[in-house]
Amino acid sequence: MHPQERLAVIQRCVVREMARLGQVFRPDGEVVRGPGTTAVAVREHPGDDGAGHVDLGFVLHLGRADAPVVWDCAAGLGQTEEEKLANAVKMWATTTASVLVGFADGRGGHADRPDLPGLPGWRAVQGPAAVFGFGNEHLAGWLAEHRVLPALAPALRAELTGPGPVGVKLFLGGKAGDDVAEVRVGGEVSEAASAALRALDWPRGERLCWARLFVLLAAEPTAAGQHTSAGALTPAPMRVPAPAAARPRGLFARWREARRAGR
Repeated sequence: MHPQERLAVIQRCVVREMARLGQVFRPDGEVVRGPGTTAVAVREHPGDDGAGHVDLGFVLHLGRADAPVVWDCAAGLGQTEEEKLANAVKMWATTTASVLVGFADGRGGHADRPDLPGLPGWRAVQGPAAVFGFGNEHLAGWLAEHRVLPALAPALRAELTGPGPVGVKLFLGGKAGDDVAEVRVGGEVSEAASAALRALDWPRGERLCWARLFVLLAAEPTAAGQHTSAGALTPAPMRVPAPAAARPRGLFARWREARRAGR
């Protein structure tokens, strides 16, 4: 699929999924415009080769040079490239866009936590976890009973240099002896946070199962109307990261192979 054709497919899927969230978006050149100053940007995922990866950036203030852009990547399964892209956008909408829409509207999300243990000065809004694979009820139950983000706080603190908002994506799962744990902060892999996630006691079964969840972090406002980030009152400029390496690609390839083999 040519890049422009891919862009058109992804934009159509974004319009459809945002409509399910009650939002009217429409394609406008390289972005998909939403209500007010919001928009969704699309960029090429490096080395995708039809694997169904999408890189989507939620823009909070379109037209501002320093506007925060919350990037996230997702991958989807399917028989065709178009089906894979559609499922990837649906995954992004379920776990990520649902949080960002509420944040842009000034509403709370699925789990709005003003007092985040281990990350003073930060507010977290966590979206629903998407758990898929064999025996996924065990991993889903563990995620429902445990607050994962506070356990990663010591590793995350060094990554949070500005007022945000900053997107934190967690991807974990696999099976016993072949597990995977990855944390992306602002679209880039955090090795320290990924190692902390791997060290947690989430269930590893005998068959493949994965979970994906997204947390939005924003600095709490101070009495003076500024924002504080772990005690720092001077906001750092929001950095829009370059496209990150496509590490999860191999994970979904293994999942597809397992499905075909009936494991």
